[in-house]
Amino acid sequence: MMNSFLQSLQDPHLVASFQRYCGLLLQVEERLAGGCSNSHGNASGSQGPVERGNVFKTSECTNGNRRYKTNGSHQYPYGQDKEDSRGMTGCAVKVGNTPTAKIVMYLGQASKDIIKWPRPLSPPVVKLETRVDAEYGMPSTHAMAATAISFTFLIATMYRYKYSVAFGLLASTVLSALVSLSRLYTGMHTVLDVICGVLITAVLMALTYPFWNILDNFQLTSPLTPIVAIVMPFFMSYTYPALDHYSPTRGDTTIILGVASGCTVGFWMNYQYGRTYEPTGSLPFEIPSITLEVVSLAIARFLIGILVLVATRQVVKTLSLKVLYAWFDIAGHDMEARKRLEIEVPYKFATYSSIGFNATVIVPLLYQLLELL
Repeated sequence: MMNSFLQSLQDPHLVASFQRYCGLLLQVEERLAGGCSNSHGNASGSQGPVERGNVFKTSECTNGNRRYKTNGSHQYPYGQDKEDSRGMTGCAVKVGNTPTAKIVMYLGQASKDIIKWPRPLSPPVVKLETRVDAEYGMPSTHAMAATAISFTFLIATMYRYKYSVAFGLLASTVLSALVSLSRLYTGMHTVLDVICGVLITAVLMALTYPFWNILDNFQLTSPLTPIVAIVMPFFMSYTYPALDHYSPTRGDTTIILGVASGCTVGFWMNYQYGRTYEPTGSLPFEIPSITLEVVSLAIARFLIGILVLVATRQVVKTLSLKVLYAWFDIAGHDMEARKRLEIEVPYKFATYSSIGFNATVIVPLLYQLLELL
C-alpha cells in the first residue's frame, strides 16, 4: 500500500496534470520518425515551440513520429545562469549562512547524485528548464532551500523584531509553498521530490535547532573558525560524489559552500573587530516604517553591493582560471577544461568565497564610509 502510494507521487502524469491546471498544455503532432533521450538515457519526447504568454522557446529533439508542442497562458522567467543570479543582502546573508542552511544544501545536492532518481519524463511533462536536466531529481533542493531559509529567517527574527508571528508563519509557509510548486510548474521535479525536500529540511532544522546558538558562538569566537570554514567546505566540494557524466550539481554545490565559507570568515572577522552592525536599543526592535528615505537607502545599498560583488566575481574568476590553466598547462580557450574536477572546484570556490567575504566585510565598510548605514 505505502509503496504504491509513493510510486503514485513519482508519476510524471501527476506533474503534467498540475501543469495543465496552470495553463501549460501538451499537443501531439505527427512528424518523421526519430528518437532522443535525456542525459540519463531515459526516453524523452521533444518540445516544439513552447509558448508562455508571449515567450517562445524551441527544442529540436523528436520522439518516434511525434512532435510535441506546448501552449500556455503563463510566463516564467528563465535563462539566468545560477552563477549570475545569486543575490546576498543584509540579514538574508546571515540566515543563509547558518550551519543548518549549509547542511541542508550540501545534503540535498549530494543526495541527488547518490540516490540517482531521474527527473520526470517529457512527455508527458513540459520542461521549461533545460540547463539542469542533466541533474538527478531527488530531493528538490529548491524546496529545501526555500523551506530552510524562510523558516530559519522566521525563527531568527521572531524575538528580535516586533511583528506578528502568525503573519511571519504565514509568509514563510507561502514562500516555501510557492517555490515548491514552481518546481512542479517548470517540470523539474516529481511531487515526491518536493515533499521529501520539505520533510528532510524540517527534520534537519528540528535536530539542529538546540545547537544553533552554540554553533553560532563557535563561528564568531573560535580562533579555528577561518581554518575550519575554508578547509572543510573545500574538502567537501572536492570529494563530492562522482558521476559517469558531467552534471552542474558539483559546481553548484561548490558555489553554495564557497559563499558560506566566505561569509563565515567575514562574520568572524567583523566580530573580532567589533563590527557587528547590530541595531541600537533593547529587544525586540521596532521595524522601521517604509519611507522615501528608507527606500532610497535600500536602493543605493543594493546597487553598490551588486557592483562590488559583480566586480569581485569577474576579477577573482579571471585570475583563478589563469593560474589554474597555467598550473595544469591548459590552453586558455579550452572551455571544456572548466568541467574538470581540478579546475572547476578551485576556481568556483575561490570566486564565490571571495564574494561571500566581500559581501560581509567590504560592502558594509563601504556603506559606512558612504554613510549609508
